[in-house]
Amino acid sequence: MFDIAPTELMLVAIVALVVIGPKDLPKAMRVVGYWVGRARGVARQFRSGFDQMVREAELEEMEKRWAAENERIMREHPAPPPADPIPDASAEAGHAAPPQDDPHGHAAPVMVEKPQVAPADTPAPGKSEGAAS
Repeated sequence: MFDIAPTELMLVAIVALVVIGPKDLPKAMRVVGYWVGRARGVARQFRSGFDQMVREAELEEMEKRWAAENERIMREHPAPPPADPIPDASAEAGHAAPPQDDPHGHAAPVMVEKPQVAPADTPAPGKSEGAAS
């Protein structure tokens, strides 16, 4: 964009040395460097803002494509209808039905400890035959 050849840069340096003078040239170079740095910062900020706007536009476009693709897939493969709940055998036998916790009609599971049953011919664990207490 801005193409400055080394010969052009040398010509500008010689003109600056003649016009500004060797005494004030370092101060002028500091001021020029400061303003060039500010210009680069503004350009960087502008570029990052522009890049962010492009990314947001691309993201919106991708979301629209994903929504259209999802809609197409849902049309081609509809969800199966919910299955009918299995009838409870206790209700048919005249017993009261368990409480309905689930909107689909399934009863909540009841958790019960399994009892420890030992055979009758062996002593219970922890007791030995003929042991005196």
